[in-house]
Amino acid sequence: MKTLCTAAVLALLSSVAAAKLPAPELSNEAKAKAAEAAAKAAWAGKVESFLLCKTQDRVVAHYMKSTAKGAAPASACVDPGPFVPAPPQNS
Repeated sequence: MKTLCTAAVLALLSSVAAAKLPAPELSNEAKAKAAEAAAKAAWAGKVESFLLCKTQDRVVAHYMKSTAKGAAPASACVDPGPFVPAPPQNS
């Protein structure tokens, strides 16, 4: 029982000590890599939205054609284009 209480107190104290440590400093290279990863993730989201929009347009066009309700409305899909990484910044 004494060992269990000691272990619980040590675990509590170590978590408090770890919570007070400052965040590690990132190098410029790591910051640039993180920024590029964020930009690539944002671009991937735009590509997924574009593909979903195109698929929805195809479904609407097929529905309009099969029900003889006329032509499908104009598409509002915007192609994000290819991913272009930002040029490296010299600091």
